[in-house]
Amino acid sequence: MTLETYARERQRFRAQVMAHKKDRTVSLGEHVTLLFEDELTIRYQVQEMLRVERIFEEQGIRDELDAYNPLIPDGRNLKATLMIEFPDEEERRRKLEELIGIEDKVWVRVDAHERAWAIADEDLDRDTDSKTSSVHFLRFEVTQSMAEALKRGASLAIGVDHPRYAASADASPAVRDSLSRDLA
Repeated sequence: MTLETYARERQRFRAQVMAHKKDRTVSLGEHVTLLFEDELTIRYQVQEMLRVERIFEEQGIRDELDAYNPLIPDGRNLKATLMIEFPDEEERRRKLEELIGIEDKVWVRVDAHERAWAIADEDLDRDTDSKTSSVHFLRFEVTQSMAEALKRGASLAIGVDHPRYAASADASPAVRDSLSRDLA
């Protein structure tokens, strides 16, 4: 949308996206959240970036699309933003030092299939020798049999197995159904 159109539609569009995100968000313990991205969540992110940065020229819009479009699932995978959240700044600093490599320890499992481990941060490395980032971008490659099982209503478990942080959750039927629509 143009900046003018988005200014008029933003409140309605934002409400639509926030409702949509409820069925695409999984908490892993108290401090890790996965937001599974799709075309709508990324469109919202791009619109917000264009608005905040006041981008209206074609090249600037193209640059934002080029940056964010790789986060949209392509029919053979699930894509997610991993957020590590500690409200206290000092605790967050300490925990990000302890959690180096956490992005490589996240998985999804459909029913009795093998775990699909995250492929993380393909755009750039977000870890340093001394700490990890609080945000990572993940891709989970899903086999055809996993996709078919999800579409038939198989269970979906999601977890993280880092030596300093382990948690898992069974996806609700609403989350499972929403994610299954990302798969061809």
